[in-house]
Amino acid sequence: MDYKKLKSGSDIRGTALGEDRVLTEEIAARFGAGFAAWRAKKGAPLRVAAIGRDSRVTGEALLNAVADGLRSAGVDVMDFGLCTTPAMFMSLLTEGFMPDAALMVTASHQPMEKNGVKFILPHGGVSGAELDEIIACAEAAEVSPVLTGALTRRDFLPAYKAFLQGRIRQSLGDVAKPLLGLHVIVDAGNGAGGFYADMLEELGAWVEGSQFLEPDGTFPNHIPNPENPEAMASISEAVKKYGADLGVIFDTDCDRAAIVDHAGREINRNRLIALISAILLNQEPGGTIVTDSVTSSGLARFIAEWGGVHYRFKRGYRNVIDEAVRLNEAGVDCPLAIETSGHAALRENHFLDDGMYLATVLIAEAMRLKQEGKELSSLIADLREPAESVELRLPLHAEDNVLLSRRLIDKIMDCATFAKGWHIAPDNREGIRINFDLNGGLENGWFLLRLSVHDPVMPLNIESDVEGGLKQMAQGLYQVLEGEEGVDLSSLKAFIESQP
Repeated sequence: MDYKKLKSGSDIRGTALGEDRVLTEEIAARFGAGFAAWRAKKGAPLRVAAIGRDSRVTGEALLNAVADGLRSAGVDVMDFGLCTTPAMFMSLLTEGFMPDAALMVTASHQPMEKNGVKFILPHGGVSGAELDEIIACAEAAEVSPVLTGALTRRDFLPAYKAFLQGRIRQSLGDVAKPLLGLHVIVDAGNGAGGFYADMLEELGAWVEGSQFLEPDGTFPNHIPNPENPEAMASISEAVKKYGADLGVIFDTDCDRAAIVDHAGREINRNRLIALISAILLNQEPGGTIVTDSVTSSGLARFIAEWGGVHYRFKRGYRNVIDEAVRLNEAGVDCPLAIETSGHAALRENHFLDDGMYLATVLIAEAMRLKQEGKELSSLIADLREPAESVELRLPLHAEDNVLLSRRLIDKIMDCATFAKGWHIAPDNREGIRINFDLNGGLENGWFLLRLSVHDPVMPLNIESDVEGGLKQMAQGLYQVLEGEEGVDLSSLKAFIESQP
């Protein structure tokens, strides 16, 4: 078993169910022991670690295995059972708990047969480089059958729920029912977040129509993923059916969220970023909003119009969060780090990656606006969205795909230097982003080509403010890359041929 194949960004992920499973209980235990060994090597040995899981059918067995690995290394373990990733983060900062580290058994939005482990320290999740070191320690680890560490079963979700309720009272006033009169539908996707509906109801919200709140690791209703069209259609229909003010949907471990407005319109990706940016910039103008690299030009204009600065960075939620932390340490006022996928971290919440906290801030604002006779979505009424957009994936087939991707990017940059109407974006921090002049307009289209964080592909995002712009840009890129070895352009060619 090559443990490196289990690496997925800054997490461990792999098939944990069926004949093809690679993430077994034995390997999970070695990751527990390996994590303890890694902390010891860093001079910060673990005394106590907390561990939780989402609702997956393999979750309990893998949690027990990771716990055994930790305990075999002499680490005392607090077993939170069913929990969320943001709650595991918060346990590190909550009086009465405060373990040295937390581990979450989850594969986030991936299918039921997948599972994994997230490693969390008081400053946040481990980096990709740190995970490489943990993997090396896990490969070398030996799990003793003698478990010298103690095991204590604790329930942290009530404390986390009280924390979220406190954020709503902070915004709306410390009254008994601050959400009285607001109708919110919660879709937990049969993941770990069903308690959120109870939390809102305790504050006075009406939650009739909330769905899939019971944990079920087979995910029988839809994939718990705020980017999944079926999942978003489901929550949208529920909001319209019950006439709710808004709906909120979480992924399995609740570190990502999206909402739909009273009309069932999806507010995710660029709309979600625009919405939380407007709320924060209205409170403190002038802030810098750090996003991933695929955000739209319309979003950049929107943030500027609200008095903020849009700062595009690399894909990967840890990359975005770490850059926001770095900017703040350098004296830049940066209240938010957020990916288009829905990963969001607010400075006011210790830059923890917390979809539930994001949803809570949005719900509090929805209540405040309703008291003024306004809708939450009114805040993004001026967001200009593209006329066309598409994402394609260009597979790579080289011995060194990193080197190949650099060669392709260099070729595009060379072309952009001389091609009329091509402009290398000034905030180009990942791959290559080219702005285009289309149909006589100035910089009213763009594409971004980058190397995937996880897979041997180059995702290509294209966006145009005018009809027919996608085809023009795709044709231009195809002409530049045609004949290059190691890159499969069939999806790009098929897209061009499909356009009128």
